[in-house]
Amino acid sequence: MDLQGTSAVVTGAASGLGAATARALAAEGVVVTVFDRNEDGAKAVAGEVGGNYVGGDVTDGDDCQRAVDQAAAAGTLRLAVNCAGTGWVGRVINRDGTPHDPGAFEFIQRLNVIGTFNVMTRAAAAIATTEPGEDGERGLIVNTASVAAFDGQIGQLAYSASKGAVVGMTLPAARDLAVVGIRVVAIAPGLFDTPLLAMLPDEQRAALGESVLFPKRLGQPPEYGRLVVDLARNGYLNGEVIRLDGGIRMPPK
Repeated sequence: MDLQGTSAVVTGAASGLGAATARALAAEGVVVTVFDRNEDGAKAVAGEVGGNYVGGDVTDGDDCQRAVDQAAAAGTLRLAVNCAGTGWVGRVINRDGTPHDPGAFEFIQRLNVIGTFNVMTRAAAAIATTEPGEDGERGLIVNTASVAAFDGQIGQLAYSASKGAVVGMTLPAARDLAVVGIRVVAIAPGLFDTPLLAMLPDEQRAALGESVLFPKRLGQPPEYGRLVVDLARNGYLNGEVIRLDGGIRMPPK
């Protein structure tokens, strides 16, 4: 895919993987719509990359439509990258014997699954109206799963379920969208140095890095962003989930 002069919408792009993706795409000549509920952060990243921003929530369909419409107005929309999401710690049965909080479980599914669904479906509808390029390709949707979809740890019931759903959507979405020339790929990151992990003490972060097979460090968000660019350029990658994890296989805890 020729990225120069195209448009993209990136969710969760005020920080972490999303911000790194916005920077990587902008460096290739893409006009990026930064979509994040942290409006100030989204505005800052958009200013940095020469793009535009939408302050909104991926669980709100109207906000998602607004972000997609804005991205489509900024240029030929070819890319949608879903990085918005978060985790949750909670066992099936808590230490005090009480069951997992259903509200917390539902919140994670709404954010990580419904949020991804909202943007993917709306972006696909917009991309499908564009003129096709080489091989009839119109665009690419990249969704963010996690190694937790495969190696869920103790306390990751809600998070693993949500990321497993993202994995499960990949192939049927790619099959659905093949007729309009849109590819769908998921990235399953391992331990990345995102704002979430930045809250941990340095000693704990170093120990997490040592647990990676090789290289023995946390993943860096620009490595995620570069993979998104590579996926856009390689038109034969479709319907696949790619682990970006340094070879780690997570232990039970």
